Amino acid sequence: MTNILKDYWQAYLWSDGPHFSGLAITLWLLILAVVIGFLLAVPLSIARVSRNPLLSVPVWCYTYVFRGTPLYIQLLFFYTGVYSLNVVRSQDFLNAFFRDGFNCTVLAFGLNTCAYMTEIFAGSIRATPCGEIEAARAYGMSRFTLYRRIVLPSALRRALPFFSNEVILMLHSTSVAFTATVPDLLKIARDVNSATYASFTAFGIAGTLYAASAFFLIWLFRRGELRWLAYLHPRTR
Repeated sequence: MTNILKDYWQAYLWSDGPHFSGLAITLWLLILAVVIGFLLAVPLSIARVSRNPLLSVPVWCYTYVFRGTPLYIQLLFFYTGVYSLNVVRSQDFLNAFFRDGFNCTVLAFGLNTCAYMTEIFAGSIRATPCGEIEAARAYGMSRFTLYRRIVLPSALRRALPFFSNEVILMLHSTSVAFTATVPDLLKIARDVNSATYASFTAFGIAGTLYAASAFFLIWLFRRGELRWLAYLHPRTR
């Protein structure tokens, strides 16, 4: 184990030669996927709870498809399926985008986590107390102001525990990125295993790094919950 750590610790953590790899790529994939998913999920969750079927039904179909199919299949669809289309290869931008495995991975991860976040946020919006909404309307707030100042801030705070679970699950899901030749943490572990045949050590190091990252994220979200959800905690005298 000492020799593997000495020879491959840089590859596991951040760099395999001139390119980033290992934990650095895994965390970068996670950040991009979560940011993209969050930015898309907020407006989609509003559409999801809309009474207008022209808004809610397409969003429901999107979340149903992406939550009902494995992430591995979605990644293969974008990495190999979409690029096989003539219309994609004939367009310079689309050809360059879908030819890069990293781009396809970020797209698949972002759309997948967005589907789950949309349902999480939509559920939190539906759980907004009626009293808060009635008070805002009595105050004369417009629908846009109501969502901006009352509904969304309240819903996002309540959704934080479920959002944190989704982020942890997405961290674990990044392990399929090696399918698109992305040098993530699992791919480095597979390469080390192929070079040394020390499977227990190679994958054990990767598992330790995944666990350490997950525990750090749990700690961060726990701190956020204690701060932003303090008003939900029972007061003690």
